[in-house]
Amino acid sequence: MATMIQKKGRLEPPEYKRQRVAELEKIFAENRYVLFADLEGLPAKQLQMIRKELRGKAIMTVAKKNLVYLALERRGLKKEKIEPYLKHGVLVIATNENPFLLTLTIDKLKMPAPAKPGQVATKDIVVPEGDTGIRPGPMVSVFGKLKIPYEVRKGTIYIKSDTVVAKKGDVISPDLASLLQQLGIQPMEIGLNVVAAWDGETVIPGDMLHIDLEATKNDIIRSEQESTYLAKTIGFFEVPEVVQMLAVETELEALSVIRAGELTLDADTAKTAIEQAVAEETSVIAALGDKAKELGLEVVQAAPAAAPAQAPAQQGGEQKKEEEKKSEASEADISAGLSGLFGS
Repeated sequence: MATMIQKKGRLEPPEYKRQRVAELEKIFAENRYVLFADLEGLPAKQLQMIRKELRGKAIMTVAKKNLVYLALERRGLKKEKIEPYLKHGVLVIATNENPFLLTLTIDKLKMPAPAKPGQVATKDIVVPEGDTGIRPGPMVSVFGKLKIPYEVRKGTIYIKSDTVVAKKGDVISPDLASLLQQLGIQPMEIGLNVVAAWDGETVIPGDMLHIDLEATKNDIIRSEQESTYLAKTIGFFEVPEVVQMLAVETELEALSVIRAGELTLDADTAKTAIEQAVAEETSVIAALGDKAKELGLEVVQAAPAAAPAQAPAQQGGEQKKEEEKKSEASEADISAGLSGLFGS
């Protein structure tokens, strides 16, 4: 056992410990972030795999807690700030990489493991519906004790529905551990557990470092949907998704009106409807101004109508009058459409 050295009335740590503290302090000084991981229960083989994965990204070193505290205090972090997170053997991971991404990489290397009696569940444990392959007998009482709905089918125990047998934080009983093993369920994980990080100023708890990618993805999708709906509600048409949403809604409303009124579109009414729709679209694009070009919208000029065939002389007057009436009706419809759009 190393002994303390008496020096000028003070007790000094042995030389090798002072050297180790100096090494740690140098590592902390040369890297932007320091992560602290718990080595409890981590197989040496998996630690080697993690070292290989982080090679070139981080410096990993195992050190005694007291020496880590001394080195951190020299860098300005008081012992009481980090001590609550370091309960077992300490693995120091010094890096200039983003600590959240580095923690995500470490979490991906975790492996499933069977549950043992006395362990604490790290997440809800569910036994699925289906045939267990277990014959009735002593295990029937275990199913009853764990409140798992079951019935016997063709000589084996059948679980009638998915059942939560342990919630996150529950202590796993011997009966539950035995059942999970027979069902081939491995609810635990073996891997390096990052418990905290330090960025030179703030200690970041491990719970904040572990990112749930699926939950984060769903949050982003939901936020995007809510922001698009809000933009639509307040009439903020500079968002392309809002313009697309309005176009779809307008089309659906038009179809709904046609179906509700049992309307049919002949050649004349179809022509009028198309002209009115084009007029409304042109008005909206014009109202957007320069923003329309940014959104990729432009006014489409209607193709000129084909010249009518020469009618016989005796029908010329009547046909001309009929065409003038149709033209006036079309202009009236377009005007009515614009009035409806702008409320004038």
